[in-house]
Amino acid sequence: MSLHEQLAAGCQQLGLTVNDAQLNALLHYQAMLLKWNRVYNLTAITEPRQVITHHLLDSLAILPYLQGEHLIDVGCGGGLPGLVLAIMSPNKQFVLLDSNSKKTRFVKQAVIELKLNNVKVQHSRVEQYQPEQPFDMVLSRAFASLADMLHWCTHLKAKDGIFLAMKGASPLEELQQLTDDFHLIKQHQLVVPGLDAERHIVLIDSQNQNG
Repeated sequence: MSLHEQLAAGCQQLGLTVNDAQLNALLHYQAMLLKWNRVYNLTAITEPRQVITHHLLDSLAILPYLQGEHLIDVGCGGGLPGLVLAIMSPNKQFVLLDSNSKKTRFVKQAVIELKLNNVKVQHSRVEQYQPEQPFDMVLSRAFASLADMLHWCTHLKAKDGIFLAMKGASPLEELQQLTDDFHLIKQHQLVVPGLDAERHIVLIDSQNQNG
């Protein structure tokens, strides 16, 4: 099975409709990630098929849960999940933020090569970033504990916006530590094709003054 076939089959198992242009863009991004990884240390995964399962399909699994038109991926690293979601959601606007200049340099190059007009890249610490407008959804993947994410990112969320955090094992202890300012909307276990590991997402609301 080719990488193209593996990715297409995985998308089908996730119930996603993906056209050839999107599949080619995702594979282009995967190839860039592995090429730049040799110098920029973007990922610990270096086997192409594992990049598809552990990164691409893992990111694609949250696509049905996206809300709103203006989203930010905090601690985007090498562009996950933000770049993958932006390829699949051309009508949504994404900001990809990270404090590591090497990683944001790579993400900027990927945006250029993939011709993604719906992505802006920000090199900044999340607590210092002041957006022009708050976001409908604040995304994170392997970024920080829930408590830290919510503390650092509250100023980024619109009044009616929500947080989406990608986690491995069920973050029950982290959820129990949330203050009364935050409300768990939903916790959901994801099934990622070819990935033999626990994956969860949590959707969280808060009361804040933005918007």
